[in-house]
Amino acid sequence: MVAIEPVLPDYDGRVLGNLLPAVATALGLPGGNDPFGLPAARRYVVLLVDGLGWDLLWRHLDRAPTLAERAPETVKLTCGVPSTTVTSLSSFGTGLAPGQHGLVGYRFWVEEVGRYVGPLGWNWPVPPSRAQPAATVFEQVAAAGLTVARVLPADHAESQFSQAVLRGGLALGFDEADDDDLVDRVAAAVQSGPGALVYCYDRSLDHAGHLAGVASQGWLDAFERLDQRVSRLRQGLPEDVVLLLTADHGMVDPPSQRRLWIEDDRSLTADLARVTGEPRFRHLHTSRPAALAQRWRDRLGPTAWVRTRDEAIAEGWFGPVRPLARGRLGDVMVAAGPDLALFTRRAAVEARLVGMHGSLTAAEMEIPLIVWSH
Repeated sequence: MVAIEPVLPDYDGRVLGNLLPAVATALGLPGGNDPFGLPAARRYVVLLVDGLGWDLLWRHLDRAPTLAERAPETVKLTCGVPSTTVTSLSSFGTGLAPGQHGLVGYRFWVEEVGRYVGPLGWNWPVPPSRAQPAATVFEQVAAAGLTVARVLPADHAESQFSQAVLRGGLALGFDEADDDDLVDRVAAAVQSGPGALVYCYDRSLDHAGHLAGVASQGWLDAFERLDQRVSRLRQGLPEDVVLLLTADHGMVDPPSQRRLWIEDDRSLTADLARVTGEPRFRHLHTSRPAALAQRWRDRLGPTAWVRTRDEAIAEGWFGPVRPLARGRLGDVMVAAGPDLALFTRRAAVEARLVGMHGSLTAAEMEIPLIVWSH
């Protein structure tokens, strides 16, 4: 296998965590920075599509006429590390790098509570504002007197994870089976004041990818429906509204023959205290990080990027790292190459996934930014 280089974020540049602060600047809030060149406007709608990687968008653009209209102007961003929803939405909502907000993966160990934490399901025995205490961009925009609304799937709108990283303004749940409900709620919210920021979230692609894979007909059907949904949303917005579409990560389908169970290989489990993360990005906890990292490198070779925590931080995987986040990172990190998935018996349900994400490949790290303005 030919070694490839990992895709690492430019946390000072075109990275997902800088998008909402740039929108706030475009809305007129002082003191911000905009590496994207967004147009000044009084009303913005930001649609985040879970799982729409740059590669997936361009591979299937012939099936998406609405998105294809803006293809020449589409901008490539990266998400943060790991390329997973918890970390990406946390950076998106707070404007902070993963090493600053501390939600460092799908599942991670929190020493102060002595347990594995999965923020999406929120088994964290502390309130959201304590788990993630930094002010969100939504709170900052609302404090400036603008209308702020978050239009999310009904079961996500008031979730504790949303309160941790997306809090601020009005939370509006919508029926995912009813496109008109989404469009109506976004249009009403953006017109409720002279200045507004409305965020909406679509997870249909991510669900289709996890269930059937990004090479499946089910994923293609979901992609075509997304394009139709975006068309209806554009038609339902006033002409002075700027609409942005972006994503939180891409996705890949690791082949079945490249799925490895960690506990089945003694060279991988020696000195290993616990495993967190997800199949494409593992946090390993150990009292002997250098020795464990070397054994994993010897076993996996060029099929994965293996770093001790200090090495990953020095290479800039997580941006500036605060002590709170450092304690939640593994002693060793393993980011899978294009075809590999690393399963653990402790989370065997993950083996049901077809499409996955979390690692440092271009297909997972690179995401689009599409801008519609009049």
